[in-house]
Amino acid sequence: MSSWMSWIVGKKDNRGSARDAIVGLRSQLLMLDKKEEHLNKKIEEELKKAKANATSNKRLATAALRQKKAFEGELDRIAGTRLTLESQVNALESANMNLETITAMKKGSDALKSIHGNLNIDKVDSTMDSIREQMDLTNEISDAISNPVHHDPVDEDELNDELEQLEQDELNNRLLGAERAPVHAPVAAGPQATASIPATASQSTPAAQSQEDDEDEELRQLQAQLAM
Repeated sequence: MSSWMSWIVGKKDNRGSARDAIVGLRSQLLMLDKKEEHLNKKIEEELKKAKANATSNKRLATAALRQKKAFEGELDRIAGTRLTLESQVNALESANMNLETITAMKKGSDALKSIHGNLNIDKVDSTMDSIREQMDLTNEISDAISNPVHHDPVDEDELNDELEQLEQDELNNRLLGAERAPVHAPVAAGPQATASIPATASQSTPAAQSQEDDEDEELRQLQAQLAM
């Protein structure tokens, strides 16, 4: 039989013998309880007998007191025995608890040995590195999911060209509007209205006509430059 099996068998035998011993000691304590109860009744009876014959029959009273003392001595011996038995019970229960504790600790030690038998520091480091890599990958995936989805990038040069074209169209519209505006103020009907308008407003002199032609020519040139 191996040492391990011997230890298991010995452990079971020790546990069983300790349990049997505790049961036997407690049974003996119960018997002592009954014996004490019986002796206390006898002591009470002898005390009553002594009191009843204290004056009428001193010899009988003395005998009753002597018997009472004997019973009390026996009670003292039982008390000593009880103390010894209770000490043994406490020791056995403590030893049995220690045995159970050692058994549990042995099982825990064997379990640790079994677990650590398949592990070493290199495997632990490799596992931890793998865990860190997976955690980093998880964080990267979370960051990618949390970022908003972007559309295709817009060509900034194309936007600038479109903006310039809009500005050019707006400027052309303004220039066309200015060209279409009336140059001369309208003349009111009637001779009095004609007389009240200054000669420079009602009739264009050759110098004024030449200036207007020059302005029209500059305006057309400006429009041509803006349209380039």
